[in-house]
Parts: sequence; structure tokens; C-alpha cells
Amino acid sequence: MRWDNLFDDLEGQLEHELHAEEIDLRAEEERLRLGRLSLRNRLTSLARTPEVAADPRRGSEPWTGSVPGAGVLRIVLATGETIAVRPTTFGRDWLAGDLLDSVSAGSQCVLPLAAVAGVVLRRGEIPGSLGTEPESAARVVDRIGLAFVLRDLCRRRSNVEVHTRAGVLPGTIDRVGRDHIDLALHAPGTLRREAEVHQYRIVPVAEIQLVRLP
Repeated sequence: MRWDNLFDDLEGQLEHELHAEEIDLRAEEERLRLGRLSLRNRLTSLARTPEVAADPRRGSEPWTGSVPGAGVLRIVLATGETIAVRPTTFGRDWLAGDLLDSVSAGSQCVLPLAAVAGVVLRRGEIPGSLGTEPESAARVVDRIGLAFVLRDLCRRRSNVEVHTRAGVLPGTIDRVGRDHIDLALHAPGTLRREAEVHQYRIVPVAEIQLVRLP
């Protein structure tokens, strides 16, 4: 064998091994990156992902509930209900957005991330949901917790519908504790007056599935 052929062969083997090592390194880095993704990361990525049509060749079924669009999340709550939400804000452990189902269309909501039992995806949405939000995009609201939002609704004396696993509670938040809220129950659309309040309820924050603002 000629020396130049031998060196060419060795050089080719070395390049192949270096290329294979680089591929393995990239694959390991991607596995580590995916392992660091949180549910919040997946939801914020989905909210930035344009609508992707179903591909009939792959047996992907289109969404048959509320009309979807770019940035619409189809979320399954612990109650088993599936809602369509277009997020407008993401906090540390909650999101706020517009409800798109026929009953609540036009209403806004606050959704604790702990209440998410699942997220319905189409095949084409999966790659976009695996993106990572740049650290430079972090804002103050990203650090605001659910308790802060509940206290703000309490301060504003807003009419709310608090959805829990036990049912829907219409009324006004009177106060917010460390892990619970006090809710004055009254008819939807009425002001919180003592004469209108028919019950007072302590609701654990962990039981809140959704807060709807009519």
C-alpha cells in the first residue's frame, strides 16, 4: 500500500469518527435540553406556534371542537373538561387569556398551570412546542405568581366565576390567604352587596381549575 493512500485512509477514518462523535454530542445536548423543559415552556412555545393543518396522509385528525387558530391552546382540566384558550399573558404558575368555546366566547380567564391535566396537540404542533424561550425575553410578569393575580382581582372587587372540581362558584373574592381564598357567593352579574350574598366559601387554591371573568 502506498503511504499516501494509507494516510488518506487514516484521515478518512478520523473524520468519520469526529463526525460521529459530534453527532452523539449534539444528540446528548438535545436530550439534556428537552429534560429541562417545563410545562410552562411547552405552553409558551405553543402560543407562539402558527396553526398547522392536519396531514391526512399521516392519519392526523383535525380539531373538531372550538375553531382553532394560531396560538390557541386546547387544554384538558382535571375535571375532564377541554377548553380552548388564546393566551395573552404567562405568569410564573398561571396564564391569562381569551376563552374561545361557544359558551364562554368573549370572556377572559386565569388558569393555574397546576390545573392542567393535559394539552391536546396535533402532530404538526409537536416540534414547535419543543422550542426554548430566549432568556433575554424574560419579563417581570414571568415572576408573578397566581396569589398576586388573585389579590388583584380581590382588590378590584371583580365579579368572577371560580371553577373547581366541586362545581362553578360565581361571586367576588373577599380575601386571599397563603393557600386559599374567601369567596362571597352571589348571582352572576350582580354587585357584591350583603343582601345579595347567599353564602361565604373558603376555597383552597389547589382546588381552583379556572377563574373566569364574565
